[in-house]
Amino acid sequence: MTDRKGELAANLAKVERRIADACAAAGRERDEVTLIVVTKTYPASDVRILSELGVRHVAENRDQDAAPKAAACADLPLTWHFVGQLQTNKVRSVVGYADFVQSVDRSKLVTALSKEAVRAGRELGCLIQVALDAGESARGERGGVAPGGIEELAGLVAAAPGCGSVD
Repeated sequence: MTDRKGELAANLAKVERRIADACAAAGRERDEVTLIVVTKTYPASDVRILSELGVRHVAENRDQDAAPKAAACADLPLTWHFVGQLQTNKVRSVVGYADFVQSVDRSKLVTALSKEAVRAGRELGCLIQVALDAGESARGERGGVAPGGIEELAGLVAAAPGCGSVD
């Protein structure tokens, strides 16, 4: 085993132990929880090693880093998540590789994601980002819809073609 693979395996084992302990404490089965590994600042070679170690969900928060990394790992059995604030001008790129966008926080973004998902013939999981630091109608400092806007935004996501539901 290479040094890097050993390092990643050891770190992954620590995280898995913490997840298992938390599941046990909460009375949940481990398979009820999905580990999503955020690989920002790390190279595609690390994603390949993580895939060899059994990781199936990876995430990025910057399209300019995620798009080439996802392309370099397109042959792997991975589910890609976009977790950062998403500008509408990056939507086409993100829809090209992401299976889930976990930072949907405004109607304009729902419309753009829906349009691109339909154009690409893809179903995209669209998760709403809620900002608990936002006022009733404002967005949070790091994005996210205010609690008062959740119901309206959820309705838009549910009705948007190409923005699938998440179980």
